[in-house]
Amino acid sequence: MRTLSPLDLTAADAGPPVIGPWWLQPAMLFDGERMRTDTALRIDEGRITAMRPAKESRVDAAPCWESDCIACPAFVDCQVNGGGGRLFNNEPTPEALIAIATAHRQGGTGAWMPTLLTSPPAVMEQAVEAVIAVYGRHGVAGMHIEGPHISPDFRGAHALELIRPYDEHTRGVVRRLRDRSIPVILTLAPERLPPGALRELVAMGVRVSIGHSGASERETRAALAEGASLFTHLFNGMPPLHTKKVGMTGVALDSAAWCGVIADGWHVADTMLRLAARAKRLPGTLFAVTDAMPTVHGPPEFELYGAKIRLREGKLIDARGSLAGVHIDMIGTLRRLVRDVDLPLETALAMVTSIPARAAGLDAEYGRLGEAARANILLLGREPLQARCLIIDGVVAYRDPM
Repeated sequence: MRTLSPLDLTAADAGPPVIGPWWLQPAMLFDGERMRTDTALRIDEGRITAMRPAKESRVDAAPCWESDCIACPAFVDCQVNGGGGRLFNNEPTPEALIAIATAHRQGGTGAWMPTLLTSPPAVMEQAVEAVIAVYGRHGVAGMHIEGPHISPDFRGAHALELIRPYDEHTRGVVRRLRDRSIPVILTLAPERLPPGALRELVAMGVRVSIGHSGASERETRAALAEGASLFTHLFNGMPPLHTKKVGMTGVALDSAAWCGVIADGWHVADTMLRLAARAKRLPGTLFAVTDAMPTVHGPPEFELYGAKIRLREGKLIDARGSLAGVHIDMIGTLRRLVRDVDLPLETALAMVTSIPARAAGLDAEYGRLGEAARANILLLGREPLQARCLIIDGVVAYRDPM
C-alpha cells in the first residue's frame, strides 16, 4: 500500500491527477451528524465509495493518505454576496462567481449559493444567467435572491429605491432557474405578496425564506402554512423579540422552519445565539451563513449601491459609521460558534455543513460524508480550528500554505 500526500491529489494545469481509488484516514471524522474515530473513507472518481474501520483500508491495494486532522464535509454557505474583492451585485458574471468561489475556498466552503441583493430587473437577469452558466462547478449549488420584494422599514443595507412589489419579472427569472432544476432561495416579506404568490413559488420548488420583513405573528404563521420554510438571518431585518407581541422572531424560534444566523459577533450578540440554539423548537434547524461581502479574503473596502463601505476593526461600516455588511468566512464562523458562542464542536460543525445543506435542499450532494456522497471534504486543524486542506470531488482544491 502506497502512502499519499496532498501533492498527489492536487490538480495541475493540465487537469486533475489520475491516481485511481485512494483512502483517506483522518484522526477523527465528522460525517454531518456525529463524530467518528478509527474511520477511513475510500474515494474513487470524485465520490466516497466506502466508509470502513481504519484497519480495513490496510487490506486494500489503494494508496492511503493518513492525516492528523478532523475530516468533515466541506462547508455549505447559503448566503454569499461576495469575496476576494468581488461583489455579485456589482459584477453579475460567471467570472465574478469563480473569483468569489476561489476566495471562499480558503475558508473551507465547498458549496455555496451566490446571493443577489435587491437589484433592478436587468441585473437580476444577468445574475441568473451567470448562475446558470456556472451551476455545478466552482461550488455553485444554486442561487439566493434576497429582495427586491421586502419591507422598506426593514431593508437594512438594501437600496430603498429598488424595492418593488412582486411582479411577473421575478416569477419569470425564478422559473428559468427552476426549469433547469437549480435550487433557489427567495428572501421576501410575505406581507407584501399578492394572494397566491407564495404558494405558486413553493409549487415551483422555490425555498421561500421570510426576511427583511415586518410581518405580524399572524402573517408569519400564515406564510409558513403556505409553504415558506426558512427565515433569513434570524434577528436581523425583522422586529425584535417582545414580551407581549410574539412577532416574526418569536414565531421563527417556535417553529420547525430553518433559521439562518450570522455569527460574526456584530450582527447578533453571542448570548442571543446561545439562547436561540436552546430555544429553537425543532433541534437541528438553526444553521450559520456568512452573508459575506467582498472584503472576505479581499481588499478592505468596496462599493455597494455606489456608497463606499470600509472594514474597520473587523466590522464593515458605511460613511455614517453604520453596520453595512459582514466580514467573516465559514472557518471564522465555526471558530466563533465554538469559542465565543460556546457550542459543542459537533453542533457547530452541523450548523456549517449538514443543516444548511438540508435547509436549501442540497443534501443529496453536499453536507455529508458517507457512501455515494461527493468527496467534498475539509481537513480541519484542531488547535486552533483552521481550514488545512479542502478536497473537492476527490481533488485538493485548497491547501493552507502555513
